[in-house]
Amino acid sequence: MNSTSANPLVLTRRDLLKSSSNGFGLLALAGLMSDPAYGAAVGSQRFPARAKHVIFCFMDGGPSHVDTFDYKPQLARHQGKTIGPNAVSKLSQSTAGRVWLGSPWEFRQRGQSGLRVSELLPQLATCADDLCVFRSLVGKQPLHGQQALLLHTGRETGRAPSLGSWVSYGLGTENQSLPGYVLLNNDWIPNGGFENFGSSFLPANHAATMLRAKGVPVDNIVPADAEAIQRRKLLLLAEQDRDFAEKSGDAALIESAIKNYETAFAMQSAIPNVADINRETVATQSMYGVDSKNDFKKYYGLQCLRARRLVEAGVRFVEITCPLTHANNSPWDQHGNLKKYHEENAMITDQAVAALIKDLKQRGMLEETIVVWAGEMGRTPHTPKVTPTCGRDHHVNGYCLFVAGGGFRGGVSFGKTDEFGNSVVENPLSIHDIHATILRQLGVNHESLSFRFGGRDVTLTDVHGKIVDEVLL
Repeated sequence: MNSTSANPLVLTRRDLLKSSSNGFGLLALAGLMSDPAYGAAVGSQRFPARAKHVIFCFMDGGPSHVDTFDYKPQLARHQGKTIGPNAVSKLSQSTAGRVWLGSPWEFRQRGQSGLRVSELLPQLATCADDLCVFRSLVGKQPLHGQQALLLHTGRETGRAPSLGSWVSYGLGTENQSLPGYVLLNNDWIPNGGFENFGSSFLPANHAATMLRAKGVPVDNIVPADAEAIQRRKLLLLAEQDRDFAEKSGDAALIESAIKNYETAFAMQSAIPNVADINRETVATQSMYGVDSKNDFKKYYGLQCLRARRLVEAGVRFVEITCPLTHANNSPWDQHGNLKKYHEENAMITDQAVAALIKDLKQRGMLEETIVVWAGEMGRTPHTPKVTPTCGRDHHVNGYCLFVAGGGFRGGVSFGKTDEFGNSVVENPLSIHDIHATILRQLGVNHESLSFRFGGRDVTLTDVHGKIVDEVLL
């Protein structure tokens, strides 16, 4: 009897397979879509991807653009002369009576490209042909907290997912035993707090997982029970959470918690392995400065080496913070003692970041990894008074950052500030433009990568952002 007979509940084997074939297909699709790396990419990728990973070296506090990558000889020629009312801007700490301050470091053309880099960063100078320097960033407010949040989340008010969280959400992780977004912390949380690294309204499993430089990288990473017992506990927790989700009506939030449990379980073996650099050669460790007698430099080098190991293991987005070495608002925030503390910060970070770029390159990984070096602002090209211990103040009217690898052209600069480095005169850029361009190189359209929240589809760049095609290979 077939399905068209008097008894419609009876099926032949042929009818059963025919009517349920779509079901088998959907089961297979469900299996594929359960892989975050696959499922996320289906919904968000709109471009051919040039890169798979991002390593963000955050220079918290605002390194001076006119002392690093934006050469302004007019500053030295006019040092001590008042800037006048025309140079005053609400986007910098400035008054007409302030005076121009030349750079205490010389600039030279580097590499085959001739890109100008200051002697403040001698190791990064050797990477000049790999650097794509943006010299025309314009911010919103000359305040650390607001600018740090703007750099990380695209909103100076916070309450939004960080760039790392969006990348994790859009692309997933290539390694199911590791999170998609990792923060390598150096005992310092920037102004703006953990919101800089949070997932906000995105699922909680896309927030940064923090690894410390000193001591045990992650608390409670060593299992307290045997694997079989842990697995049974996880199954019980998942069952209880799903029951709670049905009653609460917030299934997405509960599912994120379940995924966090599962990731934490997998991380118990993966994190200690990737965090342990003893498998690296002595030469490699020395290249990063891990053998330094200065603890700040040693631990920063350790985190940069771990960053390479993390992306090698499949983590999508890694951020490295700077240590705070002295009583200050943030590491690179030199309102006074510019020369002393900029040189100290450079001593700590320069070798390790340069080693990271070179190490990725020699392993064939730089082509698929975007290295970002950025502070949240620049510093004024002027000061209240020229003294041996003077400094520079907050400035978002024109500043620098660089990227390397990931399909960006090397040995080039884009955008231009005026002859004093005081304001942008060519190709002004917002941080949304940088975000859009980074996402593009990851194969993601910044306008279509969205999440439904507050009654609308929210994106990282909101209504802003343009891709800077001129610097892409």
